[in-house]
Amino acid sequence: MATDVEVMQHGTVEINGCCKKGPGYASPLEAMAGPKESLIYVTCIYTGTGRGKPDYLATVDVDPNSPSYSKVIHRLSMPYEGDELHHSGWNSCSSCYRDPSAARRYLVLPSLISGRIYAIDTQKDPRAPSLYKVVQPDDVIQKTGLAFPHTAHCLASGEILVSCLGDKDGNAEGSGFLLLDSDFNVKGRWEKPGHSPLFGYDFWYQPRHNTMISSSWGAPSAFTKGFNLQHVTDGLYGRHLHVYTWPGGELKQTLDLGNTGLLPLEVRFLHNPSEAIGYVGCALTSNMVRFFKNPDGSWGHEIAIAVKPVKVQNWILPEMPGLITDFLISLDDRFLYLANWLHGDIRQYNIKDPSNPKLTGQVFVGGVFQKGNSVLAEAEDGSTYQVDVPEVQGHRLRGGPQMIQLSLDGKRLYATNSLFSTWDRQFYPELLEEGGHILQIDVDTEKGGLAINPRFFVDFGAEPDGPSLAHEMRYPGGDCTSDIWI
Repeated sequence: MATDVEVMQHGTVEINGCCKKGPGYASPLEAMAGPKESLIYVTCIYTGTGRGKPDYLATVDVDPNSPSYSKVIHRLSMPYEGDELHHSGWNSCSSCYRDPSAARRYLVLPSLISGRIYAIDTQKDPRAPSLYKVVQPDDVIQKTGLAFPHTAHCLASGEILVSCLGDKDGNAEGSGFLLLDSDFNVKGRWEKPGHSPLFGYDFWYQPRHNTMISSSWGAPSAFTKGFNLQHVTDGLYGRHLHVYTWPGGELKQTLDLGNTGLLPLEVRFLHNPSEAIGYVGCALTSNMVRFFKNPDGSWGHEIAIAVKPVKVQNWILPEMPGLITDFLISLDDRFLYLANWLHGDIRQYNIKDPSNPKLTGQVFVGGVFQKGNSVLAEAEDGSTYQVDVPEVQGHRLRGGPQMIQLSLDGKRLYATNSLFSTWDRQFYPELLEEGGHILQIDVDTEKGGLAINPRFFVDFGAEPDGPSLAHEMRYPGGDCTSDIWI
């Protein structure tokens, strides 16, 4: 029996004989045994749709035994229009597990366009969250020069770190990391002066290796106008990973992923905090790049998964990339799941050998060349085809899979279909007219495999204020894309 720390059931820690518990779980494997999800919080967007309504946070009932299963049961509208809610994070997670004074109470909602950051109280009533505080963009810009906030992660200190993609004018040179205190007051920049990234987007830290790695989308002045391939040629989109000392904030290495690593977006380490391995999804070239620590302490990278482009007819280019816009790793580090937003499929890979992922499951849930669309895919023999995508509860599936979220036990995968309102309008204009949706995918964790759950469909085309776009999803108790272990 451990004398100092013993991990108990449901995340309680016994420290020097006294049971104490912070938020989250003692380990990723313990999290897998946590309670089954019953609610999901979803960022929903009216910005860019022309409906003149503020974005909102939806609460969705995902308890199959509930009479309101797969329904929106609450909507918290933001007090302003034009935000473009996007990603979300927590004020506290498993990184604060051994701090009994910490609580996973506030969902942090950075607004990609307006620059506001909302703190949402989920503790008073988890089914009906309420607004706690608004961090105004003028305060952030005045104190840090940062704008276009994206990813929020909690720190073990109780502070909150937010990646920002540029300055107020949309220049990538102004990107960096915003540090908020535990009550959402602006403290300043996290990185050392002169150590800002080339571009901003996502980040993940692995404290046992004293490392944080961030990724690169592009200059807000470019991506907010829609995707233009010329902007890639002009150097307005990223292809780098930035390796920082943690928690020191010194940029110690920049990994150039080259022309096979264009638009590296979501970045995740393996959940085991002892592992010095992670992945980043490179959207435009549709490669999953594995990064790893070398024996000399430097970091290297290699392509681990390559999604081949598809030759197409009646599209803007002769070849279509998969466009990997999101991926995640199961809490036991056994499986990696990715979403190809343009091709329309979700894939499951066994990553028991992290350097040699094996495809074990695939399901099409939309895409540009699904049956009923004008775009045709070309096979190697020159024949054309379209993918047969099933209807769910009488609904034709719109767009392609974008953000994904996995249940703690790894058996249910949820998928939304909106990327960013401007890009939605460009690639899937029907989303702005018909709205987004959430699907649930049943996961076979024994033999591998993915299948659409026909009982679950959340239709954001039927919202009271008109069709909205659905993006990031979070469980009240944390998940595999929010929680980091130290």
